[in-house]
Amino acid sequence: MDNFLGKSHRLQNWNYGWNGFYYITICTKNRQHYFGKIENGEMILNSIGMVANRFWREIPEHFNNVKLDEFVVMPNHIHAILIIDNDVETRQCLVSEDGYMDTIGQQRWQNQGRETISSIVGSFKSICTKTINRMQDEIFFVWQPRFYDHIIRNETSLNSIREYIRDNPLKWDLDEYNR
Repeated sequence: MDNFLGKSHRLQNWNYGWNGFYYITICTKNRQHYFGKIENGEMILNSIGMVANRFWREIPEHFNNVKLDEFVVMPNHIHAILIIDNDVETRQCLVSEDGYMDTIGQQRWQNQGRETISSIVGSFKSICTKTINRMQDEIFFVWQPRFYDHIIRNETSLNSIREYIRDNPLKWDLDEYNR
């Protein structure tokens, strides 16, 4: 499915509200360093970084089906693992006007509800933006419009991603997001 002149990188046969482990990267616009700095391999959060850190930690309070795993707030992005764990599936299948949708990816154009990766990340970005801009008495903080996600499919991948997240501050000088 095209996403405004580009292809969607999301799996077209996957519902991003299904149970699973999801690796997420959310960047600030133009990779602006808003959240603090790296000193001696350690992330030092400034007041804006503390807001992002606080609201990330609060996600499970607002989304009962979400658990947090590893995460790190970096100077201009956040790496995290979110776990969606639905005890009971209550959503109904979405259909188009003619009775069906070819793929789950096409169904994303419909309202998928508040229990999906997109709605979780969107809510997080929204509350951070509003709070940070209120702190500054002006509008200046902006996220990159999209975010990266990856469905973690096995324990080897999970452990590798956890290690990458934990080590990210140590490897900041080599990080592709360090501009």
